[in-house]
Amino acid sequence: MKRALSPRHGKARHLRGGGALPYDSNMDPSDESMLRRTGGEAGILAGAGYAVLLQIAHPDVARGVADHSDFASRPLDRLRGTLYYVYGVSLGTDEERARVGAIVRALHRKVRGPGYDALDPELLLWVAATLYHSGARLYELVLGERSEQERELLLRESARYGTSLGLPEEYWPASLEEFEKYWERACASLEVGPEARALARDLFRPNNRLLWPLTTAQRFISGGLLPPDLREAFGIPWSPAHQRRFDRLFRMVGAVYPKLPRGVRTLPSTLYLRSMRRNGGWKKRRRGSGSAGRRSRVS
Repeated sequence: MKRALSPRHGKARHLRGGGALPYDSNMDPSDESMLRRTGGEAGILAGAGYAVLLQIAHPDVARGVADHSDFASRPLDRLRGTLYYVYGVSLGTDEERARVGAIVRALHRKVRGPGYDALDPELLLWVAATLYHSGARLYELVLGERSEQERELLLRESARYGTSLGLPEEYWPASLEEFEKYWERACASLEVGPEARALARDLFRPNNRLLWPLTTAQRFISGGLLPPDLREAFGIPWSPAHQRRFDRLFRMVGAVYPKLPRGVRTLPSTLYLRSMRRNGGWKKRRRGSGSAGRRSRVS
């Protein structure tokens, strides 16, 4: 098994040179923060399947998800839980971030088995990195490129995706250069095994056939975003015709989406935050469904 996802060589304080912006994981995002601007956009949801495939391409993440989650029978529950976490961390108050982080950490404490532990900093870093990377990439695809300074700010603020899960602050890359080095190392070590392929099949062909149009679209978009080796390993068919359709799709989205009113573009995040606040920080449990009767979910 390939295992070369160590975070960085040395502590963060030894790496923050070369003009990188100072790191402060406790900075409260304002309306001008890159994380808030990015996290609230509905357009980045197009990369949801892409982020999941990147995560489960790590064998230990795939094993944990396979043992403790159920894509096929509860895809909407898993999506809902993930969005509560992402929106709570990127858009919520300090109290809300603390609450959703505590809930997910409690779930992750149960996700352990032979060769994996969901609280392993290596795995936390990889999951958080995929959330940052997919959000940043989709934002620029649908809303246009950002400046280098804006990208640095987004990276700095996105550390919360990891620290809210329990990742030590020093593991998060301190600059775009450090992140790119980590990302290149991490991607080179990924290995799509039978568990990951089975999870991908469940993700894109859930038991509820009414979801198939949505999951088919997600499979297509994921195929266009993934590097060729991972796309092939997951068995996603691709050809020059697929690529042309993918390029046309995002040219069209890039022309139309930015012209939509911001209230429309942020409607999903607004509704999820409203639901989260109404339910005290997380969705209400179904009557009679105690923790013993439900499987742990890997975010």
